[in-house]
Amino acid sequence: MARLLIGFLVFLTGAFTAGAAWCQAASNPNLNAQLLVAARQADLVAVKRVLAQGAAPDSRNRLGKTALMLAAEKGNLPLATTLLQAGADVNLASVEKVTPLMAACFGGYSEIVRQLLDRGAQVDAVDRMRKPPMVYAAGQGHAAVVTQLLDRGVPVNAVYENQLTALMWAAGQGHADVVRLLLARGADPTPRDDRGLRAADMATQAGHAAVAALLQGA
Repeated sequence: MARLLIGFLVFLTGAFTAGAAWCQAASNPNLNAQLLVAARQADLVAVKRVLAQGAAPDSRNRLGKTALMLAAEKGNLPLATTLLQAGADVNLASVEKVTPLMAACFGGYSEIVRQLLDRGAQVDAVDRMRKPPMVYAAGQGHAAVVTQLLDRGVPVNAVYENQLTALMWAAGQGHADVVRLLLARGADPTPRDDRGLRAADMATQAGHAAVAALLQGA
């Protein structure tokens, strides 16, 4: 299942290699830098202080990550809420085109996902590997987040890069709860990807016999 595994490498690399250097576009580079440092350290008091002093909520580091992105990656709800209230852009992506919603979906942080969606986060945005938020959620097995995305209008049988569906991503990673959820919401187990594999085939190849049986009985 190399394809399903490698799809997350871009996100993981970006999530854990953010350095101390940043690029600034707003009027106060020093405050903006302090905001990014405080966000990276999950220092809510410092974040509130520098925002009050005039730091730009959408300041970005060298990887293009905003403070909101850093909060979403860590699942830090108080920090994310503070930044959203300060006007942070919910759709501002990193240089790898990863959005805060994708980061929150990857981590399964459902309340952050809800707040981002309520503020207009785009459910159909894709990263550099052409993965949308649904792929992040289904591939990581976060049933609650998958439900949120479906409830916000993401088609259950949407076809993504390489003719993969959310059901295929969940099956290939062995996430039985998500597979059951998607099937209950009308997911079709019969489509094939660009290699001719169905969701059940992917589960079988990855050694997830119980998931494969679940799909074969659907």
